[in-house]
Amino acid sequence: MIKTVVHDPTKLSTKAQLATKLDAGVVTDLRDTLTANSKNCVGMAANMIGVNKRIIVVDMGVLPIAMINPQITKKVGPFQTSEGCLSLIGERPTTRYQTIDVDFLNQNFQRQHQTFTGFVAQIIQHEVDHCEGIVI
Repeated sequence: MIKTVVHDPTKLSTKAQLATKLDAGVVTDLRDTLTANSKNCVGMAANMIGVNKRIIVVDMGVLPIAMINPQITKKVGPFQTSEGCLSLIGERPTTRYQTIDVDFLNQNFQRQHQTFTGFVAQIIQHEVDHCEGIVI
């Protein structure tokens, strides 16, 4: 179901709790909301739709990919950039990394470990920041 996007920085700056199988429906809501905002958004975290759980979806091409309880375990190649966010007006400077390794659960709650590079890595870092309560 398409959800309303949260714009309150106080709610966005709360660190997310670990997700469980009981939170599986949040993945559908995130995908639907991301698809509805696809002209202005390439990734979403659950707190952007008012759910304080560690779940993100990232547009990697064909379908938005869900990552449950993502943890970035390695970062290589720092660079400075400026990013916008569907939840906030304007852009803000930040440091990102060209290559990251991520441990996460897929939508079936199976453990995954993957390496991401370039723009997809940047999107994941932005959404994981949301999970940490870091507002960019």
